[in-house]
Formats: sequence, C-alpha cells, structure tokens
Amino acid sequence: MSAAGGGDLLAIVAIIIGIGVLSQVLAARFQVPSVLFLIASGILLGPVLGLVTQDSFGGALSTIVGLSVAIIVFEGAFHLRIDDLREAPAATLRLVTIGAVIALVGTAAVVRFALPSVGWPVAFLIGALLVATGPTVITPILDVVPVRNRVEAALETEGIVNDVTAAIMAIIIFKAVVNPDTRGVELLGLFAERLGIGMLVGVLVAGVLYYALKYVDLSPGNAPQSARLLVLAGAIVAFGGANTLRTEAGIAAVATAGILLGNADIPYEEEITDFKGDVTLVVLSFVFIALAALLDFGTLIDLGIGGILVVLAVALVIRPLLVFVSARGDRFTRGEKLFMSFVGPRGIIPASVATLFAIQLAETYNRPDAAAALVGTVFLVILATVVFEAGLAKQIAEYLDVIPMRVIVVGGGKVGRALADRLEDRGENVVLIEEDQAIVETARNAGHTVVHGDGTDTEVLASAGADNAKIVAAATGDDDANLLVAQLAKSKFAPETVLARVNDPNNVEAFEELGVRTISSVMATAQAMDNYIERPALSNWMGELGRSGDVQEIEVTSEEMVGKTVREIGPALPEGCLIALVARNGDIEVPDADFTLQEGDRITLLGRRESVRDAMEFCHPNP
Repeated sequence: MSAAGGGDLLAIVAIIIGIGVLSQVLAARFQVPSVLFLIASGILLGPVLGLVTQDSFGGALSTIVGLSVAIIVFEGAFHLRIDDLREAPAATLRLVTIGAVIALVGTAAVVRFALPSVGWPVAFLIGALLVATGPTVITPILDVVPVRNRVEAALETEGIVNDVTAAIMAIIIFKAVVNPDTRGVELLGLFAERLGIGMLVGVLVAGVLYYALKYVDLSPGNAPQSARLLVLAGAIVAFGGANTLRTEAGIAAVATAGILLGNADIPYEEEITDFKGDVTLVVLSFVFIALAALLDFGTLIDLGIGGILVVLAVALVIRPLLVFVSARGDRFTRGEKLFMSFVGPRGIIPASVATLFAIQLAETYNRPDAAAALVGTVFLVILATVVFEAGLAKQIAEYLDVIPMRVIVVGGGKVGRALADRLEDRGENVVLIEEDQAIVETARNAGHTVVHGDGTDTEVLASAGADNAKIVAAATGDDDANLLVAQLAKSKFAPETVLARVNDPNNVEAFEELGVRTISSVMATAQAMDNYIERPALSNWMGELGRSGDVQEIEVTSEEMVGKTVREIGPALPEGCLIALVARNGDIEVPDADFTLQEGDRITLLGRRESVRDAMEFCHPNP
C-alpha cells in the first residue's frame, strides 16, 4: 500500500488509532497491560493481514515516531515525583548507573556469542537499546499491579532515565557501527555532549513554561485549556530544538523538562496531567501498533536457537543480576527484588530506534544482515518480555506476595472517599465498593479504584479482594448495611480489622455486642469540635496529618530497638519524630526516657511526615 495516496494513509492512521483506543479500553476492562493488545493488533494489521507496511508511511515514519516518543517520555517524566525517590534513593541510583552498565555489557556479550555472525559494534548497539525498559511498558503494569511505593518509584525512575541514556548511547554506538574508525574517547564525548545539550534545552523550556503558567494571564476565559496546549507545545519544542542542535538530544530535553515541570508548583496541574495522559495514550497506541505491524517474522525465525538464548539470558540472568546488585540491602524484600527482576519488559524506545537504525543500515549503508540482526533481536526480546513479563505481571506479583494487603471501603460517598484519600496518601492499596452508578463515576474521576456492586454481597466483596484484605471499613449512610458488611467480613474473610460507621448513636451498642468496632458519626463530630475548643493547637496539627505531619502506629521488630530504652533509641530516630505511646498486652502508656521496649510492642510515632515514614522502616524493617 503506497503512501502516495493521501486517502490510503488517512485510512491507515484512522484504523490504527481506532484499534489502539479499543486496545486501551480492553486492557482496562480485563486488567492487563495495554501493550499486549497493542502489539497483538500491530501483528494482525501487518504480518498477518498486510494492511500496514513500511511504504504506508513513506518517509514520514521517523518524524512520526520521534514526535510520539517525545510526548510519551515527557508524560512519563512529568509523573515522576522527586519525593517518591526517597523511598529507595540508593537503589534507584544504582539501577540507572551500575544496573545500566550491567545490562549494556551483559547483553552485548550474550548477543556476540549466541549470534556469531553479529560483530561487537552491532552487539553493543543491541545491548544499548535493551537497557531501556521505559514508562510505556512499566506504567501499564503498575496500573494493574499496585505494588509498594518504593518498588513503583524505582521501576518508574529506571524506565524514564534509562530511556534517555539508552537512546543517546544507541545513537553514539550507531556511529561506531557505520564508522568503525571512531575512537572510544570520541564516543564518550559525543554522549556527554548530547546529554548536556538535551538537559540544557530542557531546563530552558521548563523555565519558560513555568514563568508563563505561573505569572502570565494566559486566557481569562479558558486558562486551563491554554495551559494544556502550552505544555504540549513546550514538549514538542524542547524535543525539536534539542534534536536540531544535536541528533537524539531531544529525548534528554523532554525528560528534563517533564521532571522539572512535574515537580514545580504550577497552576492547572490536574488538567494538564489528564490532557497529557489522553494524548499519550493515543500516540502510544499508534506507535506500538505501527512498529509491530512492520515486524518481519522471518527475521525472528532466522535468529534460531541463538535468539532464544539471548532472550533467556536477558530475562533470566542479566535482569535479575542487575536488580539484585542495585537493590542490595534490606530496603526491598526478597520478593520485591524478584518481582523487579522478572518484570522488566522492553518498550517503545528499543522498538522505534531499532526500526529506524535498521532502515538506515539496509538502505543507506547496504548492510541488510546487520539490519536484520538488529531489528530481529530487539523485537524478539520485546515480544518475549512483553508477553510473558507484562502479561503475567499480576500473577508474578501475587505469587511473590508483593502486592500490599488491600483496604476495602464499602460506600463511595463523601465519608468513604475522604477515608480512601487519607489511606492512599499513606501508600495503602484501597478499593471502594459502591452501588450507585453516579457515585461510582465521581469516585473514579477522583482517581479511586472502585468496584461497582452491593457491598453486602459476598461475591462483590470477594471480587474487590476481600480474601487479601487487612481492613474492611463499612462507611455507607445505612446502619443496617454497615452491620451486614461487618458481619460478612468477619465471618467469610477474616481481615485483621473490621470497622463500621454508625450514623445513629442509638445503634452503637448493638454493633459492639456483635464484636464490631464502630465509629459514630455524631460522636466523632462532637469530639472533633471539643478538641478544637479545648486543644486548638493539637486539633490544627491533626488536620495536617498526611501532609506536613503524621501519626503512625507500628509493631517493634527491629533488633536495634528491642531491649533498649527510649533514651537510647532517641538519637537513632529521624529528626522531627518521637515515640508518643506504647501499647503492650492491652495496656497503653506514655513512655518516659527509661522505658524499655520489648519485641511486639506497638509504638505510636508522632512528627513530620517524612520523618515518621523513615522511623517506621527503622522500627519494623522489611523481612
């Protein structure tokens, strides 16, 4: 099919975008990463039906892919929060440095020896491309597998940073492939030059956008729309400007601009995030399907046993090695390290750059064998890791027990949503159950995970994950429904804690006779008002819980605390945090400096938010 016919190209683009959006909807419906549907759709349109070929796009493919990748990387970087990096700073830094080097050298060595016809330059080019995991495949996985914050932060940061370094490394190594006389020192200089120029352009663009969004009256009538369009244009300008100065510097530019803007206090951030997310889904769908459609299965088959060995080595040896080296220490559990090891699929950067390089190798430099080895090996690893690692990510996470136990809140009204907001801010895996469709839509628009159904139905509770719930909170406005939910939870699922909201204080006694812990709306409101009257400073501080301040209760298991007094432990706690209460054998007391802690004590930590979170890790380290 030729690109000469504008109608044909328009039809192809329309088909790809339509199927891409449908793939995203199906992925959300069946709770699997969208990349599975996207790659399958591309294979159907290309190798199977032959509707999409390289000629379909004429000479516009590289430009389309480049701009799409820019938007995708910018969107991923915009979501990356610097505060989240505190969850595992050392491990994250090692993943994008030591881990990247292990991936590069290890993959290159395996390719060179598993595929003898591939020389070292092409082997290192393949290795550079396969360093990248990328937000295009990691984010869809984390959307359906709610792992702990430290795991999510490490994987997302690795994906974004390695996308940038892999793209730049690949373009530098490609120069060595087509010009074998290029020296190693020269290659390092080119890498540093492109990275530096990209970061500089990104900083400049982010600065201009920040000033415009913060201090310029963009449009009194429709400022949010102007802000969305300005940010989108800024991402494209950053990419195009940096690439004009130096080839492949654009990826670094959009990543830098995205991280800076995403962590700045800009107006209309929520609207910008939603808009970029929708645009990214469209371009992501288009690029994945288009590149998969250009795949030649004959090239994959020609790799033979050597290609399979490369896939196995990358997925089962090199990836686990780099993860365990990078995540050493006790910050991550063994299960979390294994999850990160076996869920590292490759994404859009390797696919797009490999395709473009293969075209140049075959058409410009007359090296079809190198082109076939490059695109075949990269796509074989992408297909295998996406199908098995992304496709089975949820099962892997469940087997390794890395998904935090759920908190189920029955009732998606104002009380239920407010409770969910607070719990999710602490990193809990919250699922709301709500029967009213309008409330379901409101809660989902607020970003909550909601199961539509009757919370007094055992099957609905089970579908929400009650079998793996540590807390079930009945928060509807109906006391009878709350009592039934609490009874079902205690008798059928046995979570650690069952709470029920009581709207009529006359019903409190009936709830407690059945062993249900209750929160009376009337009494809670009266107590809060009394606290503000009698203890205004404490009441104001409690209102900041989860933001600037925090109070958390944790069991003492650390060997560094057991058998020691509060006086001895104090210097080891993070600054801005103290032990306020100790619960032991049903008794609760305010400890003095000579109080000796025992294993199993439950202590209440009070202080600054980040200090309290760090202290929790110190008191109850990961097993």
